Amino acid sequence: MFIRPIKTRVFQEGNDLFAFIMGYFKKLSERSVIVVTSKIVALAERRTAVAENAWTKEKLIRAESDLAIPTKYVWLTVKDGMIMASAGIDESNANGKLILLPKDSFKTARFLQKKLREKYGVRYLGVLITDSRTIPLRAGVTGVALGYAGFHGIKDYRGMPDIFGRKFKFSRTDIADSLAAAAVLVMGEGSERQPLAIIERAPVEFCDRVNRTELRIDIQEDMYRPLFSKLPRH
Repeated sequence: MFIRPIKTRVFQEGNDLFAFIMGYFKKLSERSVIVVTSKIVALAERRTAVAENAWTKEKLIRAESDLAIPTKYVWLTVKDGMIMASAGIDESNANGKLILLPKDSFKTARFLQKKLREKYGVRYLGVLITDSRTIPLRAGVTGVALGYAGFHGIKDYRGMPDIFGRKFKFSRTDIADSLAAAAVLVMGEGSERQPLAIIERAPVEFCDRVNRTELRIDIQEDMYRPLFSKLPRH
């Protein structure tokens, strides 16, 4: 697998996202995956806000969340079936504003995939919209998929034999988040100005339609849920 980040101009709020992407790709190869950071998707949608004070920021976080719990550093929230800090609202590289998450990353990924396939004349093409997340009990952030189109987001090993013939009962590989983590690593988190990337020779299964809930686990079924209610407080 080969990942190439794309250095671009600064994307401005309200810019045309499709035209922006086209400006950096003369051609696309079959079975490529185009990676787009969620920040420029949100800017294209004018998903920004100005927080006059802590109270207005808190109101915005609560409005954007399905569940919001205050913690020592940030609000711990659930949004779009994922746990994240402060509903994904970001102040970095925002020029004094708050940047919210895109309205519907799966819908945007599907739109971009359709337009890019038509523009470049390719049959198989993936589009992946990424963000950054922290992982419980680990320092730093890693990439995560907010939405994608053109490929299956999960590979299911259940029922298949391992190298000794024992059948897997639970094993599944999260393809979408794995690609996002690899892409965000090379795209960077700071002033790199690399909001786009292209992945070639990715180990994915391309498809016409994706199941946008295939990665979700009901919060009542999540195996980590009991852990945090039993941790000692310090």
